[in-house]
Amino acid sequence: QVQLVESGGGLVQAGGSLRLSCAASGRTFSSFIMGWFRQAPGKEREFVAAIRRSGGSMYYADSVKGRFTISRDNAKNTVYLQMNSLKPEDTAVYYCVARVDYDGSLYYTGRSDFQYWGQGTQVTVSS
Repeated sequence: QVQLVESGGGLVQAGGSLRLSCAASGRTFSSFIMGWFRQAPGKEREFVAAIRRSGGSMYYADSVKGRFTISRDNAKNTVYLQMNSLKPEDTAVYYCVARVDYDGSLYYTGRSDFQYWGQGTQVTVSS
């Protein structure tokens, strides 16, 4: 088991920045691929980004590529999502997720691919 707790959400104007954090506890943090999903009002929950156990490789949804950066600090059991150039369409609840690394692949983007979920943190971008 691993417990995930997000923080850092809030209200920001379009063009601004926010950094989300996710603190993990429980099983060895470095054994998990970590990621972020988001769910906007009335929409399906969607993949945002993922990062390898070592932090050496990242994968992003096309909608955030070039604006968002995922990173992790295995010494602090924390994963981050730096969000720049925010747009109103980035408004959503953002969820920290973790999946057991069975095969080394970073390219799992389905909800069912991630075994552990945080409670979510609200990000609102005003126009």
